[in-house]
Amino acid sequence: MATKLLRPCLRIPIARLQTLPHSRLQAQIYSRARRRSCTTRCAAADEVLRSLSKNGEVAVLVADGTQLVQEACRRHKSAPTASAAMGRALLGTLLMGSFKEEGERTQVTFKGNGILGAMQVIADTKGNVKGTMANPAADPPLRPDGKLNVGEAVGRGVLAVVRSHPQNEHPYQGMIPIATGEVAEDLARYLADSEQTNSALALGVSVNRDSSIRAAGGFLIQVLPFASEETLQQLESNLSSVPSVTELLHQGLAPTDITDRLLEGIGLSEGPASSLHPRYGPCEMSDLQERMKRAVALLGEEEVKNIMRDEGKIEVTCEFCQETYQFEQDEVLAAA
Repeated sequence: MATKLLRPCLRIPIARLQTLPHSRLQAQIYSRARRRSCTTRCAAADEVLRSLSKNGEVAVLVADGTQLVQEACRRHKSAPTASAAMGRALLGTLLMGSFKEEGERTQVTFKGNGILGAMQVIADTKGNVKGTMANPAADPPLRPDGKLNVGEAVGRGVLAVVRSHPQNEHPYQGMIPIATGEVAEDLARYLADSEQTNSALALGVSVNRDSSIRAAGGFLIQVLPFASEETLQQLESNLSSVPSVTELLHQGLAPTDITDRLLEGIGLSEGPASSLHPRYGPCEMSDLQERMKRAVALLGEEEVKNIMRDEGKIEVTCEFCQETYQFEQDEVLAAA
């Protein structure tokens, strides 16, 4: 399991990011009365939950994306380290893109020099998210601590984020150097440096020995500019003792339970929380085929005919969904 937690604006030393044994025990005691069994949790649908603190100073998004990440890994047939990297990127982009203005899309691209190659993820505000990577077989040796070496797989390079909306003439674009390649730290640094967002971000993907996904989730805490020093100190205390998000999920905690833990001592707003069920895609056949035909049609009638003459078929593969379809020439030209 590999989880990176960065709290650049909450002033917590990096040395304190490691979970201490006694905090794990506290989490077990805290959750014993409320936890569900792992079997029940694993069968539950993925969820992204957005909540506001009682004092209105903190917004918390918590995601359980275990099934989503499992579906992505199944489609890409990815190795464990590549699965962890892609899973973190999917969850991070999902958290950054959920509950935004209708029609907005968030695109995150890691262009690193590691063996994973370029990795790109796109999410919309409704919880649809999909990703692609150049080398799904990337699986470098484990780190000295025995954890998956996502940082080496991603490498150093550039992290680019694009936020677009149909009503905006130009998309918002931001770029920063990849500092660690561990995904969560880099995304948190982007939010702080490029979007001036006070935030804490945790992402985790735990991979079983058979390469299936044991647990995958994350949380994004956004601190509003008028937050009091008391609120910041309580958040620092909560975050310094919270176990990894994958451990919390594996213990059986739901996003509501994790939110309670993160806002302990601060309180939860009595208003209703916002919730959505994320999914990988969209990868439905009808949707994919229409998009594929339109994309090929943009090549022009002459080029489409040349493809048919040279290849004998028009075959298109979606790099995100890993689905391949064949089309007749007339089908493609009709979509122009």
